[in-house]
Amino acid sequence: MADYDLAILGGGLNGVSIARDASGRGLRVILLEQGDLGSGASSASPRLIHGDLSVLERRDFFRVRAALSERDVWLNIAPHLVRPMRFAIPAHADERQPWVLRAWLLLYDRIGARRRLPASATVDVTHHPVGDALKRPFGTAFEYSDCVVDDSRLVVLNAVDAAERGADIRTGARCVRADRSDIWRLVMIDRGHRKIVTARALVNATGAWTASVADTVLRVPAPPLGTTQIGQIVVRRLFDSDNVYVFQNNDRRLIFASPYERDFTLIGTVGHPFRGDPAIVAMGAGDVAYLCDAANRYFRERVETSDVLRVVSGVNSVMGASARGALRDGSMSFDARRGKAPLLTIFGGDITTARLRAERAVTKLTAFYPMLPRWTAKTPLPGGDFDWAKFEDEVDEARARWKFLGEHQARRMVAAYGSRLVSILGEAKEKSDLGPAFGPELTGAEVCYLMAKEWARFPDDILWRRSKLGLTMPAADREALAAFMAAGS
Repeated sequence: MADYDLAILGGGLNGVSIARDASGRGLRVILLEQGDLGSGASSASPRLIHGDLSVLERRDFFRVRAALSERDVWLNIAPHLVRPMRFAIPAHADERQPWVLRAWLLLYDRIGARRRLPASATVDVTHHPVGDALKRPFGTAFEYSDCVVDDSRLVVLNAVDAAERGADIRTGARCVRADRSDIWRLVMIDRGHRKIVTARALVNATGAWTASVADTVLRVPAPPLGTTQIGQIVVRRLFDSDNVYVFQNNDRRLIFASPYERDFTLIGTVGHPFRGDPAIVAMGAGDVAYLCDAANRYFRERVETSDVLRVVSGVNSVMGASARGALRDGSMSFDARRGKAPLLTIFGGDITTARLRAERAVTKLTAFYPMLPRWTAKTPLPGGDFDWAKFEDEVDEARARWKFLGEHQARRMVAAYGSRLVSILGEAKEKSDLGPAFGPELTGAEVCYLMAKEWARFPDDILWRRSKLGLTMPAADREALAAFMAAGS
């Protein structure tokens, strides 16, 4: 008998979503991630949960409808991570005609069958807060509703839920060989130790490494894949309004400028084919300049390349001939030949459809295992057992219970942990009860929780994926954090 029903290679959003779905359906699951969860393209997304107007413009109505349906699902199952916002598109005389934009947005409302999110609207930016940051020639903008998400924490909480349902999540574990017969025999290096496990089926969800893993580890023919790089830039906060700007660039791409970690703005995305090692992907100067130029067409305050505080870039695999669609929905292949253990290969796709993609992937295995019914669409992620419209109430309750929390810290922690915040703060009466402080917000209690419950091993795991506190933490506090984690590991 095999050790596990399903082995998953890759701890990005595709991998952890499949682990969550499969473990909740009663399968014995092991997931192997050679680095940290979400350390590749899953942490370099545009952070949007949306139907995507560019897809609507290509008249792919079924894709838009499916994505908007998933947007509603995410709002219900991850209300702490997914936040509804108003998106504003300034009308530009050199781009799409205003009546065209308005028509597309009316159709967007209809396709989305919106329930509790406001409908699209036309606004006069000369008398509206959305116009404060824009250059004067813009007099009209169009607003509509969509959502933003903390992509890194979405990955981690899918893994947490999978683990609580019995999945074995191993980070720092690399599969170096997989032998296929009627079961899979996997040889892995798990934090320096060689181990062997067996599984009845295998999922290759290694993202940009899909082809190389198929070739060198699984020793099966790899599909004809290409790789694509996406990138964003982080700059100082450029506007005070609580909305996302959608800019029409002169090449007809839509560029997003989103509030980011309270004091910053995230601008993106730019994408193009990639060649090289995905482990050392870097955003080129031309891409940075492109995003700065796109922002400068609209914002009153100029953005120079020297103003960029951080670049966020990642690489994923796409099926060569259908790269545009694959970026949206991802690609999946299933091999279940007679006498051979099943192999599922999955790559690409955006955040919005990740849950649905995982559900479809696991469903392909129903012929091989007795399974419980589909369940992920109605079950909250850890900490998400409250209504999304009650987010502010959760923040207020946290500040009332732990009076030492400032508003910004309470908001950050509720957005990260939701109703599970008590697991970190417990019965603390003062901030000193939480152990040493690393910067103004991070405490020893939170660090210990992340190490014990969320697989954080190194400072970057906490500073850039479990949180984005690396944007503001002083160097001395980073060194103290590294020493604290080394002592506790």
